[in-house]
Amino acid sequence: MSLGSSLFRARKSKGLSQEAAAEKLGVSRQTISKWETDETLPDIRQAKGLAVLYGQSLDELIEFDLEVQEIQEAIDRTSEAVTEKIDWTKAWSKKYPILAQYQSEVEIPLYASELDRLIGDLKKRYGYDDLNAFLVLKDILASVWNSRKKQ
Repeated sequence: MSLGSSLFRARKSKGLSQEAAAEKLGVSRQTISKWETDETLPDIRQAKGLAVLYGQSLDELIEFDLEVQEIQEAIDRTSEAVTEKIDWTKAWSKKYPILAQYQSEVEIPLYASELDRLIGDLKKRYGYDDLNAFLVLKDILASVWNSRKKQ
């Protein structure tokens, strides 16, 4: 996605017209239009002003990733009731077939008891409830996975 598209989406998400954004930044509406159509680029001071106006970091504004943004928006729109109805193993097994077959191969109780112990430890040490302890452990597992991928 281009910087111009990112600027356009950021402005729209704040409900601002080009005129309103231009007024707040001390530039013309045409300048905003040229930035959003990638005809010209804002200088670093103007880019910082845009980030502040749109409530984003400069990195977020210039490294906008539509796919990630769309996924985040879908997550935000999904209610807890809908989330509970989804069979996540089945959904992810289309992409990762191992999720559909490991149950018959792996000694699940062995690993489940160790994971349960780790969740219990997080609850005891840090006062987390069940869900937060699980989420922290999930995030730690993701971190371990990411570090292994780099090796």
